[in-house]
Amino acid sequence: LQTRMQAGQGYGNTLKCILTVYRNESLAGFFKGMSFPLASIGVYSSVVFGVFSGTQRWLARRRHGDAPAAPALADVALASVVAGGISVGIGTPVELVKIRLQMQTQPYAKEKVQLNSTAPGSPVYRGPIHCLRTILEKEGIAGIYRGNVAMILRDIPGYLAYFIPYAMFCDWVTPDGSLSPNAFTIWMAGGVAGAVSWAVSTPMDVVKSRLQADGVYSNQYKGTLDCMLQSYQNEGLKVFCRGLMVNTVRGFPSSAAMFLGYELSLKAMKRCQSETNP
Repeated sequence: LQTRMQAGQGYGNTLKCILTVYRNESLAGFFKGMSFPLASIGVYSSVVFGVFSGTQRWLARRRHGDAPAAPALADVALASVVAGGISVGIGTPVELVKIRLQMQTQPYAKEKVQLNSTAPGSPVYRGPIHCLRTILEKEGIAGIYRGNVAMILRDIPGYLAYFIPYAMFCDWVTPDGSLSPNAFTIWMAGGVAGAVSWAVSTPMDVVKSRLQADGVYSNQYKGTLDCMLQSYQNEGLKVFCRGLMVNTVRGFPSSAAMFLGYELSLKAMKRCQSETNP
């Protein structure tokens, strides 16, 4: 839904988008492009959380030596920036393939735009591997990283608005004297962080989606700034809020589950390590 509303034509509001997708493509339409993100989400999340926690520990050692100490807000912020920058290297190709598969059967009605040879509305890619191979053959490595500037501008502020609210909410809710927040606090803090993060990220997410969808049938945008200017000139400021509700609604449960799984896994591994090496 998010991709269709941000980069598609004629979907209107969220409810209209849901009804249109279901009417035209049945339930299968809601799962297009799912396989590649599903196969890579474990690696992606491991890298993001690993880089974030590793950077945070390194900064804490530089600041406090080996003495245990709560991370400073500045350390959390810097670790978030590093994690956001690193995530783009893995996330851009995955997002590109997902969006190309989701948008390849959409009608294209824009006038005075150079169209590729494939007729708009007909499938271009047979699956994620074929999509990746086709982009590499036609556009090279640069094509795989199409939209990477927009993704950097999305992910760095997005991860700042992801990890900082999480840390602050956990600190605020956890009772004095407790060593760590309980499972419900982690779940709630992760959900709030996810909703806030996607609210902050949505404007650049619109630009990123449009840049990556561009190229299936059309060549409309010359780059990130051109995409922003064309989108604003054609649809006004409201275009940068497309998909906001979908992003924030999905951001809460997905991030709540992500943080809860991360924190519980860390606790389990630490407990196992302490039992193995008392």
